Amino acid sequence: MTDDLQTQDTDTAESSIEESDDVNTTPPSDLCPECNGQIVQDESHGEKTCNACGLVLDDEIVDRGPEWRTFESDERNKKSRVGAPTSDLMHDKGLSTLIGWQNKDANGEVIAANKRSRLKRLRTWDERFRTKDASERNLKQAFGEINRMASALGLTEPVRETGGVIYKRAVEEELLPGRSIEGMTTASLYVAARQHGVPRPMGAFADVSRVKQIRIERAFRYLSRELSLPIKPEEPTEYIPQFASSLEVSEEAKRVANEILDVAVQNGVHSGKSPDGLAAASLYAATHITNEKLTQEAVSEVSHKCVTTIRTRYQELLEVYAEHEHL
Repeated sequence: MTDDLQTQDTDTAESSIEESDDVNTTPPSDLCPECNGQIVQDESHGEKTCNACGLVLDDEIVDRGPEWRTFESDERNKKSRVGAPTSDLMHDKGLSTLIGWQNKDANGEVIAANKRSRLKRLRTWDERFRTKDASERNLKQAFGEINRMASALGLTEPVRETGGVIYKRAVEEELLPGRSIEGMTTASLYVAARQHGVPRPMGAFADVSRVKQIRIERAFRYLSRELSLPIKPEEPTEYIPQFASSLEVSEEAKRVANEILDVAVQNGVHSGKSPDGLAAASLYAATHITNEKLTQEAVSEVSHKCVTTIRTRYQELLEVYAEHEHL
């Protein structure tokens, strides 16, 4: 009986040794099955190869890393690989779905005529569900106006988003009752442009807005007062690049215009006068000094200032500049 137990223990031990040998002969996942070489991943080519024999184990590696770069932990936590980027220019930040306007399916095939009426009803209900209350409908209309006016004025995306944030603050503070959406959106965009250092004349905003300039000015004063917006005074030199670009003047004229404005500021001539009017007049004076000779009508059309204002400021600036040149 004892001999049988010893024989059984010996067989069990031998079988366990054989099993362990089989396990040891299986190469690890990071070793090549052909030569036991080290497996490396070439992320630039999307391949997994053996470093010793060159065997290609996989040629379609999925890159699961982010497609963006960040150097701060806060930014890394905010970013995501899925979905479109959120935007402050949408009432729901772009998190809701939208049924496209094209009558095509996922494969690009045209939808049958008997199904188009159903798709139209789905679009209608989808549009209704995206705005669940009056506040969201208000924001949706306002952000559409901001995008439209910003496109007409050539303002960048950061300026548009800042304008949207200012308008949303006005809605949250309940500043909208009794005032038009168009007037408040135009004022919000005007403030955003000034905060980003790319101001436009108030007349330019009035040209693309659906309300008159006087209502925009009132809305601007109301917003800046109630929201305590940080708005620094405008500098006349901020208008020179955009006016010069629209009038296609030379770099020399731009340099002379900036010199004229610097002399005017040093002598206090700019006090109490509109910055855009001074910029237009200085550019008009500079082009005469450089023999480009723009007309007052052309400068007036670009700067949204009347010819009389340009003529008056032009004479004042030239007098101060001439005295400075004689010193």
